[in-house]
Amino acid sequence: MAHPTTELIEGLRMAAANLKKGDYYAWGHHGACNCGHLLQATTQLTKEEIVTYAHSGTGEWTELAEENCSVTNAPVNLLLTKLQQLGLTPTDIHNIEYLEDRDVLSRLPGGFRWLKRNIRENVIEYFEAMATILEEKLMQHIAIDYTELLPEHHEVM
Repeated sequence: MAHPTTELIEGLRMAAANLKKGDYYAWGHHGACNCGHLLQATTQLTKEEIVTYAHSGTGEWTELAEENCSVTNAPVNLLLTKLQQLGLTPTDIHNIEYLEDRDVLSRLPGGFRWLKRNIRENVIEYFEAMATILEEKLMQHIAIDYTELLPEHHEVM
């Protein structure tokens, strides 16, 4: 499972919200597919710009993620670097594109079920469930020192 970051959680929620409001979605379009929507939500890139960068490599997001080379400066690496900076691994990228992470699927409303990668409503449910899981993981690592929040207590004589 991806490393929980605030940027990733917010990006998943924003991508889901954008899909809910009707933003263009097409699983076969690098800029408007599952990873494309996540990139739109976490960068200033448009779907057209994402397509331009993605087409500098070959294959779908899964193949692009597996072929990532940190030595080259191919534009597709900019997109993959951004996804990795969000906290995703190549496996996470594959799972987002194909909606296959069993932990996420088990947290869907109504329980575990397989989703179809190219159905908008399924992507929305997956993004929201993944964001919830990551948010819970992130919250487990937050420690609050309540003593600094409380005013100092002075005894009255």
